[in-house]
Amino acid sequence: MKTTEAASAAYGFRKNVQKSSLLVGVALFVLGLLGFIPGATANYGSLAFAGHGSEAMLLGVFQVSVLHNLIHLLSGVAGVLMSRRPLSARNFLIGAGVSYMVLWTLGQFLAQDSPVNILPVNSADNWLHLILGMAMIGFGVAFSRDAPAKLRESRV
Repeated sequence: MKTTEAASAAYGFRKNVQKSSLLVGVALFVLGLLGFIPGATANYGSLAFAGHGSEAMLLGVFQVSVLHNLIHLLSGVAGVLMSRRPLSARNFLIGAGVSYMVLWTLGQFLAQDSPVNILPVNSADNWLHLILGMAMIGFGVAFSRDAPAKLRESRV
């Protein structure tokens, strides 16, 4: 390990990929929390555990359920914890980004009132999943370039 890398690790300096993972993790965690707060979530009384029947709307726009909020909370915790190391931060960003892209793809083909739709999603959720997925994958790929040589070598 180079001296500068050792000093960076000792003093808590983070690479951009780690900062991105931390930022995304905190944002997802906050979104998950807001989904459980009346006022931030309209129709809070109709918040269902899972399924398309939940009429609760985060910020009056995004359809949510208890399961949906828990997934955001857990994803947020994962992003924060995985931000500790460049490789795990990159893996979180790319892996979670791909997951959001899969959710967006399912949202394009799955009827919103389908019984298979266990996470209530509406059009706004679908577009948010697309934007989040593309941004997370982009951050994971682009910011891995300033990560340590060990991380760059693992991409080969």
